[in-house]
Amino acid sequence: MMRRLFSTSRNLQSSAQEACAELLSRFGNKPISVRRQLFDANQVQLLSLTLARPNLHKNVSVEKEAPVEGTAIPPGYHLVYFTPGQLENVLGSDGTDRTVNPLLPFTRRMWAGGELEWNQSPERLLRVGQTVQETTKISGAEAKRLRDGGEMIVVGVEKTFENEKGIALVDRRNWVFQKEIGIGERREPAARPAEKPFPHCQYTRDFLQTEVSLFRFSALTFNGHKIHYSPEWCREVEGHRDCVVHGPLNLINMLDLWRDVVHDAAEEAMPKSITYRALSPLYVGEQYRIALQRDQGEGKTWKAEVWDSFGKQGMKGDIVG
Repeated sequence: MMRRLFSTSRNLQSSAQEACAELLSRFGNKPISVRRQLFDANQVQLLSLTLARPNLHKNVSVEKEAPVEGTAIPPGYHLVYFTPGQLENVLGSDGTDRTVNPLLPFTRRMWAGGELEWNQSPERLLRVGQTVQETTKISGAEAKRLRDGGEMIVVGVEKTFENEKGIALVDRRNWVFQKEIGIGERREPAARPAEKPFPHCQYTRDFLQTEVSLFRFSALTFNGHKIHYSPEWCREVEGHRDCVVHGPLNLINMLDLWRDVVHDAAEEAMPKSITYRALSPLYVGEQYRIALQRDQGEGKTWKAEVWDSFGKQGMKGDIVG
């Protein structure tokens, strides 16, 4: 049904306003999906190893064996569960799933930011061995103008995660959809700029993602988006200079740094919330830094920033403990 909808709409070339109206009418107030899944130990173990963290928590080693049932899922690690499930022949040309795609030509999806809110009660925390229910719905769709006068769409998606005790986590994310790149519209990749010193901060951690780390994260999240693994697609179609580091990967890394600094990676360290926004791409094989500092105005608020080695900010976030 979805495949037929997109194929018959191919020649319509909807405006952004029309595409927003269609998307909202397609789903209305009903959930996009309601799914149940066992939070198995294997997924969270493999994610921790992908992040080069042999200890899931301070005293929970996952280098040789998976964590035991009842181990708390660290903040952000839920992203390797409830992954998209579509056949390859219904994916977009860029490899993204089309679960909530607007009408053509708005098919180029990017993860722009969002907000996570946790219930900090110990009985509500997501844990290994639980069967969790995820409810996904559209929270909004808005047409926007680009600087060059073109159109794009910002789609809000809300995911609620519940265990047997109630709601454990609400994950709100914003996806940007731009027009697909047609034949003859391909762009030259941007040149690599001159390096600049990293900004100093109270707490920092440096990263350099490899092809293997991006592959592993794509595999764990079942993410077929070509910007994360195909340098040819990135350079010849999208105009990137190389493969792009996943925004959710840096979201997790920001939360891990906060967890290490504030709670010494304690087993059940869970923030109250994080609000984050992606600002510019970060690339494989290029060093970048996550900087974290306590907000001077609020004792429980922390500001996290991600900087590339060329003086550009890739992501920012506010974490409330």
